[in-house]
Amino acid sequence: MYNKGMEAIDVKETVQENSVYTEDNAVRPDLITRIEGLIEDQNSSDLRELIEPLHESELGDILQALDSDERASLVSLTGDEFDYASLTEVDEAIRLEVVNAIPNEQIAEAVTELDSDDAVFILEDMEQADRDEILSFVPFEERSRIIRSLDYPEETAGRRMQTEFVAVPPYWTIGQTIDYLRDDNNLPESFYEVFVIGPSFELIGYVTLDNILRTSRKTKIEDIKEVTVHPISALEDQEEAARVFEQYDLVSAAVVDEANRLVGVLTIDDVVDVIQQEADEDIKRLAGVGDEELSDSVFEITKSRFTWLFLNLITAIMASAVIGIFDATIQEMVALAILMPIVASMGGNAGTQSMTVAVRGLATNDIDNYNMMRTIRREVMVGLLNGIFFAVLIGVISTFWFSNESLGLIIGIAMIVNMLCAALAGILIPIALDKMDIDPAIASSVFVTTVTDVVGFFAFLGLAAWWLSI
Repeated sequence: MYNKGMEAIDVKETVQENSVYTEDNAVRPDLITRIEGLIEDQNSSDLRELIEPLHESELGDILQALDSDERASLVSLTGDEFDYASLTEVDEAIRLEVVNAIPNEQIAEAVTELDSDDAVFILEDMEQADRDEILSFVPFEERSRIIRSLDYPEETAGRRMQTEFVAVPPYWTIGQTIDYLRDDNNLPESFYEVFVIGPSFELIGYVTLDNILRTSRKTKIEDIKEVTVHPISALEDQEEAARVFEQYDLVSAAVVDEANRLVGVLTIDDVVDVIQQEADEDIKRLAGVGDEELSDSVFEITKSRFTWLFLNLITAIMASAVIGIFDATIQEMVALAILMPIVASMGGNAGTQSMTVAVRGLATNDIDNYNMMRTIRREVMVGLLNGIFFAVLIGVISTFWFSNESLGLIIGIAMIVNMLCAALAGILIPIALDKMDIDPAIASSVFVTTVTDVVGFFAFLGLAAWWLSI
């Protein structure tokens, strides 16, 4: 039971500046204990005061640290003080768990206060019936903006954009624009540039805020506007949109529809999330764990990983079939069975290294038609040189281990062959999959592993069989 005597302590002392996390970036255990105690005692006032200074990301981390029933209680007890933007900082499973425990009308009130991109992020994974009911409670203007973003496909710029932006006609003066920015209460809380639009909302250009502040009030917008050379299509993949930000060092960018009409704006904070999300997806796909999250259930994770493991079972059977062809050779020289895993393991690791470089290079567009052959040649040479080095090393070890110079020579040659093939497979397979419009992060690993295992076993055992037959 929580000690109520602690309530005499000023709760704001619990959350001091830079004290939400421990030195290793975990949420402080005593803070979680404090929150759990307040939840258990249904102490709404102190709990509100406790979370009020927290940033949305900090509150999101706290939500993830709490148990399932405690999360719903936290939201219920804190009421209007709860920052729903924190739900954009948690796993999808936790986000859905929280919103499912809250009445739809209450969610609608919160959505109305959020930026449109955050509102879309929360609503997009909900059941259609719940989403429609929530939107029915949202005022028309906000509802139409949210629906417009939800109509775009997932993982596009249109789905990630913020539909609140500042736009003015080219014939306005700087003075009119400044007065508009000061007086209109419906403008976004923060923005970096003012867009210039025509009569049909077509994008003409933009003016930066610093340029507005440094220009005479009588000057017209059209006289100082800059041409937007990098507008992002609403249907553009979010990863490609992030690449535009990286290439042009953008802080924000206009999002346009097929008719070049301004429909929203992407900001750097959203793009950072996209970059992290895409990198996270690539790493998980390379390991065959799909889109699973830490909060997923045991059954969901098992189902997610089963298909990948099943494919690996098939490839393992193929490698075993190669070994079966040379069973007589292995019986004649038992040392081959001891050394086989070395050849396969070294080839597998070399292939994984090349594959990782290739997949990441393709994802970031660092590998293109201009440098593709140079990259392939480089990986082949690396594979060959490493193959020669480790061939000498394992050849010498095997010779002294089994007192057999022939065996050392055989495994040395097999090592060179497998390391070379591993490098080729590691670079060529992702490139080939990319050319076929198949995500190389998803499928490369299983194919590269198959090649290195089959080639490694076949080269080693095949050479051994040939040597024993002469």
